[in-house]
Amino acid sequence: MKPEIIVVSRIFAPTQAKLEADFLCHRLYEAADRGAFLKEHAPKARALATFGPPGADAKLMEALPKLEIIANFGVGVDAIDLAAAKQRGILVTNTPDVLNECVADTAMALVLDTLRRFPASETYLRSGYWATRGAFPLTTSLGGKTLGVLGLGRIGEAIARRAEAFGMKIRYHNRGRKDVPYAYDVDAATLAAHSDVLLVATPGGAGTSRIVNARVLDALGPEGFLVNISRGSVIDEPVLLRYLKEGRIAGAGLDVFDNEPNVDPEWFAVENAVLYPHVASATVETRTAMGDLQVENLRLHFAGKPVRTPV
Repeated sequence: MKPEIIVVSRIFAPTQAKLEADFLCHRLYEAADRGAFLKEHAPKARALATFGPPGADAKLMEALPKLEIIANFGVGVDAIDLAAAKQRGILVTNTPDVLNECVADTAMALVLDTLRRFPASETYLRSGYWATRGAFPLTTSLGGKTLGVLGLGRIGEAIARRAEAFGMKIRYHNRGRKDVPYAYDVDAATLAAHSDVLLVATPGGAGTSRIVNARVLDALGPEGFLVNISRGSVIDEPVLLRYLKEGRIAGAGLDVFDNEPNVDPEWFAVENAVLYPHVASATVETRTAMGDLQVENLRLHFAGKPVRTPV
């Protein structure tokens, strides 16, 4: 008999096919009656496969007494109640490393687009303004600027390497110093004060909620730029909106938002912001690698072997 698992949220289709091949999958996201669905499958469901905001909370774990493992599609596990999982002896896995380079590429694209305003310049051309209004306004170069990386983990380090190739200087803040050739700042506000571009690559969760707030944005100042490829929760979004509208920072590049995909419509009129719809890891190659690792962790667990990437 195939192990029975519950698929919490819609997953990359090739990954779903691999899950279906190896396991008896029950799709929670298609259930018309969540309570009835969980009651029906609780006696046999031994795993959760999840992706994105639905995650896995304590209530879901409590409804599944046979649950052994939660396999997350993605590196961030802030939507999974890790304390509840630990209390119940439930293993949690994620998919780190396989997305580092792709996310770092997106981060540098956001830095370029935010400082150089490439999306706005294309709109300017397509609107016919080049011929009628003249050259597009001058923008800001990257070379010689200081990039402050808030969260110098594996992704942060990959971003720093790329930024160095663009001639940028690197500073960082983590909970502790790392053995890297970059200047360290003691907190987010100090890092912002020393940076031309503050790039947020820290994990989400309670420990980093609203870590970029008015104090940090004040330190960044009217000539500073903010880029976020982390989680929407790390930024005080209403404050950032106000600071952008009032010119209290120069601009922002965002791949993540609070309550996504239901982005606050106020963002759509903010001209000094570049907005991506959470596409940092969204390539066929990277999503395939993420899915393969998610499936491999489940296969290993049910084979009685150590998983590759426990949280």
